[in-house]
Amino acid sequence: MTDVILALNAGSTSLKFSLFAIMRDTEPLSLLYRGRVEGLGSEARFLVYNAMGERQENEQLTAKAIGHEDALNVLLEWIERHEARLKLIAAGHRVVHGGTLFSAPVLVDTSVLSYLEQLVPLAPLHQPHSLTAIRAIAKIRPQTPQVACFDTAFHHTQPAVAQAFALPRDVTALGVKRYGFHGLSYEYIASVLPSYVGEGSDGRVVMAHLGGGASMCALRGLRSVGTSMGFTALDGLPMGTRCGALDPGVVLYLLSEQGMSLSDVTDLLYHRSGLLGVSVESSEMQELLASDSTYASEAIDLFVYRIGRELGSLVAVLGGLDVLVFTGGIGEHALPIRARICQDAQWLGVRLNEEANRTDGPKISADDSAVAVWVIPTDEDLMIARHTYEVINSAGANNTHGPPLC
Repeated sequence: MTDVILALNAGSTSLKFSLFAIMRDTEPLSLLYRGRVEGLGSEARFLVYNAMGERQENEQLTAKAIGHEDALNVLLEWIERHEARLKLIAAGHRVVHGGTLFSAPVLVDTSVLSYLEQLVPLAPLHQPHSLTAIRAIAKIRPQTPQVACFDTAFHHTQPAVAQAFALPRDVTALGVKRYGFHGLSYEYIASVLPSYVGEGSDGRVVMAHLGGGASMCALRGLRSVGTSMGFTALDGLPMGTRCGALDPGVVLYLLSEQGMSLSDVTDLLYHRSGLLGVSVESSEMQELLASDSTYASEAIDLFVYRIGRELGSLVAVLGGLDVLVFTGGIGEHALPIRARICQDAQWLGVRLNEEANRTDGPKISADDSAVAVWVIPTDEDLMIARHTYEVINSAGANNTHGPPLC
């Protein structure tokens, strides 16, 4: 019998997962399967791939709409049916917001879940679905320990001045501050960066996590010292459908002068802005790159320009730049975007190796570049599994095993 850990990333219409075996050797976790249930709320499909990327399952589940609990039932039953030798010992969840309370992963119990529910307004696109998945597993497998792993936790190392807004102290006391997100991705890249860069990995590093959600992070000594996102995951760079940094006066204007409701503005900023809003065509970068539309070109221009501005800001925080890392769907695969960002960063001494960029590197800077530029695939699921493994081991050492949720 092999003990396994399930890493989960729940979205509004999908449930992504990875299954890791506990090997108890130099690398305690080994990927067995990755997959997803897509089309939640409509006609769902269950997809599973092994560690080599070979498809193991491609099942149309039902014509009837199913939710997260149904999807988890399908997944857990598949694990039991397909791999009788596997024993699920814990589930780890990507939870976007940990608020002021959690600076590290935590074993979920009713008090933790109650606190995380209070943070739903700060991450409405992500938090509710993660909590739904936690509740579903608690119902289906009440004896299975669950661990919440937070995207905000990595940024707790930032100095107080980097987390502060210029707001009255009574407002700040409510927890209104800059949190930062994509922390699991940045934490994973920080964990593997020494194997790519060597000694320079603990220097002045900027990581660009570019995808449907996009942000950038400045690291020194492999610790976060500044990031582009703030109180919510709306801030910073333009994203697939999110606006990024916005003068708050725009929101006041839309509410007071244009008669928009709070729900209208929320929908605008989260779902109808970003690349989609500017291009009036698509939120997907590859589709925009293939388009001959002027609007698509303008959306790409704005995306690249804002990355350049944010890079300059983070370099100012660091006092220079030694390493630039691209990750995320766009960062790993959209080579024209990487090329344009590097071209705009020539003032920093960045020099691109165009051939290396065409083959995704991993090192894409030229030999004479003053800044080492890398393309490093992220693996948030492995980070979740690592944290879950550590938390349940710690809980066992302290004799606190038992069902954290009922």
